Amino acid sequence: MITGASRGIGAATARVLAGRGFRVAVNYRASAPEAEEVVAAITSAGGDAVAIRADVTVPEEIAAMADDIAQRWGGVDVLVHNALIPFAVTSFADLTWEQLGGKVNAELHAAYMLTKAVVPAMISRGYGRLIFLSTGLSRRPRDGMIALGTAKAALDQFVRYVALELAPHGITANLVAPATVGGTAVTGQLTPERVRELGAEAPMGRLVTPDEVALAIAFLASEDSGFTTGHYLPVNGGLAMD
Repeated sequence: MITGASRGIGAATARVLAGRGFRVAVNYRASAPEAEEVVAAITSAGGDAVAIRADVTVPEEIAAMADDIAQRWGGVDVLVHNALIPFAVTSFADLTWEQLGGKVNAELHAAYMLTKAVVPAMISRGYGRLIFLSTGLSRRPRDGMIALGTAKAALDQFVRYVALELAPHGITANLVAPATVGGTAVTGQLTPERVRELGAEAPMGRLVTPDEVALAIAFLASEDSGFTTGHYLPVNGGLAMD
């Protein structure tokens, strides 16, 4: 199950995982044509995929999506939570509590509900991979990104607690934290000049691509990552080195 998989990182992840033999549920909220294009590309290459509409902020729709996958394929072995929940780009001076509190609440509520929807069956099978998209902004602030950075920082800690509790059940939970990714909804909110500046800041001199993020996700989705849990994996071309 890949949330927000009709474009950008989600679509790239769907293609990469399908190419490695995963059956992929391409979740979308409003971009049906784009989601169907992702599915068509996967199936034409010999993979197995289905597009499923669900708003990850609505509990009933998450439950229906999980039930659909369970009936179709027997359940979810890998959850990739990539869907972007809208946020305000603003300074603290202009930030309202509704903008900050609303983003934090929506971010954690979606992660909580998705995890609750898939974990019981993972526990019963003794296997599962939970992968959540974070951002370097959760650790290193940037002007205007206070709502996103704060919400993702809360997500980071939520995932660590989930990882701790689920480790004895053979379930891993990890975070992938790309720097600014080219061709995504976030870069769409920035001016072309600012996008160029962000690319130039990285030692590699460019933005991250969706495919590069997808390849990091693919490792965490694989059996090879079975002893890797509770980690924050940056994909940033050396922009931040911890």
